[in-house]
Amino acid sequence: MFVVAHISDLHFNGTRFNRARIESTLSYLNARADGIDALLVTGDIADEGTPREYVEAYRVLDSPLPTLVTVGNHDLRENYSEVLGNERSTAPVNSSLLVDDVLLLSVDSSIPARNDGYLDDETLTWMSAQIDAAGADTRVLVAFHHPPVTIGMTFMDTIRQTGEERLAELVATHPNIVGFVCGHAHSACVTRFADRPLAIAPGVASTLNLPFEGTEIINRGQPPGIAFHMIDGDRLITHFRSVMF
Repeated sequence: MFVVAHISDLHFNGTRFNRARIESTLSYLNARADGIDALLVTGDIADEGTPREYVEAYRVLDSPLPTLVTVGNHDLRENYSEVLGNERSTAPVNSSLLVDDVLLLSVDSSIPARNDGYLDDETLTWMSAQIDAAGADTRVLVAFHHPPVTIGMTFMDTIRQTGEERLAELVATHPNIVGFVCGHAHSACVTRFADRPLAIAPGVASTLNLPFEGTEIINRGQPPGIAFHMIDGDRLITHFRSVMF
């Protein structure tokens, strides 16, 4: 059983409140690292994308686990890449990790200066090349920030990932993709996309209310959360955990 820990929407902003939530989440994961194969962080690392927020992230985001990180709509690629990647760049933040017979792809669905998401042609081409290079017998899990489908959250559905039909075409040519994981919604959620499971991680910084949960959009009373994705053959199994802080 291959196990992937998945956190999202950390929103480093210099406050003690957000930092405590992030540190508690990482402590929970790191204490259990012997049973986990990799860690995915799917965007909104910073709240406003400032260099100071990424310096804070650099100091706190520490794990013994092999880790892939991508960015979200609150991030700025150039500041993220300069502080966390050591080279200032506006290119999409895409990375891959092959562990045993599982390929993890972490791809950038952010659009500079916008809140909605889109995987550009360069990223889709890169994804296909990575999957081809790994081989048809390699299981693939794809991670990004924005969900490529609606999820019943009125506001978030207006800023989801679009152009998803192009991603679905990629899936059709790569049947070894076992599923997709993302963030953005600050709400643990499981659905389907392109006839594959799509699991959305809970938010670390906060939870967003569903339409019937109240008039406030942000619910800071909910604890930070983690998704644990288990890959068993060609099945994706997802468990969620809340972390006390």
